[in-house]
Amino acid sequence: MEQEYSLKFPNRAYLYLQDPAELGLWLNQVEVVFDLLLHEQPERLAQYAKAEKGNDLVVFCNAAKLQLAAFVKEHGPVNFHLCGVNALPSLFNREVLEISVLKPESEKEVKRVMEVLGTGYELVADRVGMVTPRVLCMIINEACYTLQEGTASKEDIDLGMKLGTNYPFGPFEWANKIGVANVYELLEAVYEDTKDERYKICPLLKTAYLKGEEL
Repeated sequence: MEQEYSLKFPNRAYLYLQDPAELGLWLNQVEVVFDLLLHEQPERLAQYAKAEKGNDLVVFCNAAKLQLAAFVKEHGPVNFHLCGVNALPSLFNREVLEISVLKPESEKEVKRVMEVLGTGYELVADRVGMVTPRVLCMIINEACYTLQEGTASKEDIDLGMKLGTNYPFGPFEWANKIGVANVYELLEAVYEDTKDERYKICPLLKTAYLKGEEL
C-alpha cells in the first residue's frame, strides 16, 4: 500500500492502524494522525475533538476531493489542527507533500511536524482539487476528449505528453495509476465547486468510470 510505505518516516516511531476501532486505544498517546479515510468516515471528527491532546493534536486527512472548510461546516466543528494532504495514489509518495490547512494558525504546526518527519511540503489553498490533482485530472480529461474525437491514439497521447512536458507518465497511464474512479470523482467535485467548463467530464471518461474499467 503506497500510503503505508510513505508514512514509514526514517527513525520515527509510528502506529499503523487498519481497524478504526483501535483508534480510541491509541489516540491519547499520539500527537499527529494521518487519517486517509476521514473523508469517508467523518464521524471520527468528534473522536479527535475529544482527544486529550485537544488543541495540540494535528490531523492530516486526504483532502484531494474536498475543501476542509466545507467538510467541517457539514460535519464539524473541530478544536484541533485539521490539515489536508494530497493522498491520491501515485501523488502521495513524493519528496514534497501538498498540504492545505483549515486555519492559518495550523501552518506553524505543519512546519513543526514536517521538520520532525524530515519531509518537504508546500502549502496550497484550501480548495477542492488542491493544485496538482486539479491540474493533472484536467489534463486527463482533455486527453479523453482528444481520444474520443479520434485525433490521436492513447499511445500517441501518452508519448506526446511525456516527450513534450517531461512528465513521468502520459495522461492515460497516470489515470490508471490514480484510479479512474478517483479522477472522475475529483473532476465532478471540482466542477460542482467552480462550474468551470474545463472540468466538465468527458463522456468517454464517464463511461469508463461507470463500467469500472481502466482507460
